[in-house]
Amino acid sequence: MPIPAIGSLPAVSATDISSKAVPSTDGSAFGASLGGAVDGLQQLESTSNQLAVAAVTGDLTDIHAATIAASRAQVTLELVAAVRNKGVDAFNEIMRMQA
Repeated sequence: MPIPAIGSLPAVSATDISSKAVPSTDGSAFGASLGGAVDGLQQLESTSNQLAVAAVTGDLTDIHAATIAASRAQVTLELVAAVRNKGVDAFNEIMRMQA
């Protein structure tokens, strides 16, 4: 297979390169991701609470669903708390470096 000559390749201008989508570096993507995780956590806790109420009232037919929902909510809460703690630690470390 022959290699094309440099002159036959399409030209790329600076506007082509600058028009590409560049992810923002202002932290908004991280904030949105963390907000989505908190929203998901609230949904898991709501589901867990509904299943717990159904178990107490005797309306629950599958106890495994309630146990799994409670475990998922607990593990997700621990994960979100760990990410929050790491974020706070990183912020404090940055503040110490500036002083």
